[in-house]
Amino acid sequence: MTKNSVLVIEDEHDIRELLEYNLTRDGFVVRAVETGEQALVSIGSIPPDLILLDLMLPGMDGLQLCRRLKSDGATANIPILMLTAKSEEADIVTGLELGADDYVTKPFSPKVIVARARAVLRRRSESVHAEDEVLHFGQLTLHPGRHEVFVGDEKIDLTSSEFRVLHHMARRPGWVFTRYQLVDAVHGEKHAVSDRSVDVMIVGLRRKLGDCGHFVETVRGVGYRFRA
Repeated sequence: MTKNSVLVIEDEHDIRELLEYNLTRDGFVVRAVETGEQALVSIGSIPPDLILLDLMLPGMDGLQLCRRLKSDGATANIPILMLTAKSEEADIVTGLELGADDYVTKPFSPKVIVARARAVLRRRSESVHAEDEVLHFGQLTLHPGRHEVFVGDEKIDLTSSEFRVLHHMARRPGWVFTRYQLVDAVHGEKHAVSDRSVDVMIVGLRRKLGDCGHFVETVRGVGYRFRA
């Protein structure tokens, strides 16, 4: 059975060794680097199955690296689990909006890291093997297998989180989803992300969809739905 590979990007020596030890013991193939610049070299050589990314890095910080990886077609589909000592919601939301798949705040339990890593990889695998049904709604087209959205002939650039939220609602037109249900659909379990951060994501999604933004409707006092 092929082992999943993980690239740990963490500048603190003790934490880096702790992650290496626990992930290796749990069956992962682990590489570790200290900086974003080193990470780019490593990823360019051998792309990992998963990236554990500390946001507070010297030089290129974690958010800058995340943005760069998610904007490159060669690395955009590599799942990213953010590690951060920051508790500010803005940092978490920014990372998720850039396309990171999940986050863990320091201090953390090694068991939690391993569990989250496996959950992210499992969700990615399920997404890859999910039914590849192309969805059409007027000028709006979703290609789940290719992770692409078109309005007419124009390809719309969505983050992975925005795509998953849109796809989750579009598969069930008319169904109403609370903000927490949308967070669960994207990240797999409850997270400390506020109602406001979900609203901000929806506003950005509507703006990117342009004339098709009306498909994402607000249900006052409840949440959102995809217009039937």
